[in-house]
Amino acid sequence: MPRHSSPLQSEMVQGTLDMLILQTLVLGPAHGQTIAHAIERGSDEVLQVEHGSLYPALHRLQNRGWIAAFWGTSENNRKAKYYRLTPEGKKQLAAQTSRWEQVVRAIGRILNPVVEKQG
Repeated sequence: MPRHSSPLQSEMVQGTLDMLILQTLVLGPAHGQTIAHAIERGSDEVLQVEHGSLYPALHRLQNRGWIAAFWGTSENNRKAKYYRLTPEGKKQLAAQTSRWEQVVRAIGRILNPVVEKQG
């Protein structure tokens, strides 16, 4: 799906993107482009991560101490900023994931209410 026509692109809220970035970094350090591609591939291209959203999110997560940055060399032999998950970031990911699962269950109950049988 082309980047400009993603139906959920404008719906990805800040907290959701933060959680997805943290989850991506569980697998190991990565630079911004790799993080964006991992989210896109992992969502079967439903979620598209634009630079205008990604880099502010990376800076926000770094400022909160949930990720740390360091310079390295990318696959194409260029200098690139890499990000890694911190212990505090792992704790935050667990908390956000738990909250996300609660919200999904709550929405599911509203969208698909269980009809009680009259006895």
